[in-house]
Amino acid sequence: MADDFFGDQVAERYDTSQDDMFANEAIEPAIDVLAELAGDGAALELGIGTGRLALPLSRRGVPVHGIDLSSAMLARLAAKPGAEQIGVTLGDFAHTRVPGSFQLGYLVFNTIMNLTSQDEQVACFGNVAAHLDVGGCFVIEVMVPDLQRLPPGETVRPFTVAATKLGFDEYDLVTQRLVSHHYRWDGDRLESSSIPFRYVWPAELDLMARIAGMTLLHRWNDWHRNPFTSDSRQHVSVWQKAR
Repeated sequence: MADDFFGDQVAERYDTSQDDMFANEAIEPAIDVLAELAGDGAALELGIGTGRLALPLSRRGVPVHGIDLSSAMLARLAAKPGAEQIGVTLGDFAHTRVPGSFQLGYLVFNTIMNLTSQDEQVACFGNVAAHLDVGGCFVIEVMVPDLQRLPPGETVRPFTVAATKLGFDEYDLVTQRLVSHHYRWDGDRLESSSIPFRYVWPAELDLMARIAGMTLLHRWNDWHRNPFTSDSRQHVSVWQKAR
């Protein structure tokens, strides 16, 4: 079982700590893509959290079931209007099975990196494939490892520098592990947390998909379906289960 780094303290602030992520201009393009891929079928969200995408996708008429390791995040979801329409299962999304089959599985906002070994990431693809209908799709939104911008000999790169928040990614180039360090000032109190991840390359994800019986259908720079290029800092990739 994976470790849960999203307890009460994180869940309490999650919906307000990532303002850009919760803006309509960030959510609507993602929902457009996910609803189109789901079609008349159901969707399975891995790492459903507080329902940032699951709730608006459900309002589009797509049946949604979510898996999440954090009971605190699921409690926040359950308190929101429309949550009664969404099925949830507490568990590790790399291994947890839920009833039914799905036309769409999706894993967004770098959450594939919460699985901190290659074996766990491979298991996740296999678990999704086992839930998907034939011809169904798996979508991942994840960063491109930022190593081009890491000076030789250095291992730390800032990702947030603000008056009340600081964030740094610490890379281990040998193991593909990184630790995100977060510092937040709340009045006179400093809160800090460090969360481990495993970064993963697009080609590596394609191989994981192939092992699970899926092939690449689309790879975009973002939810607006702009082209993925050598300058892209993230990608939205879609794999399809073999027909």
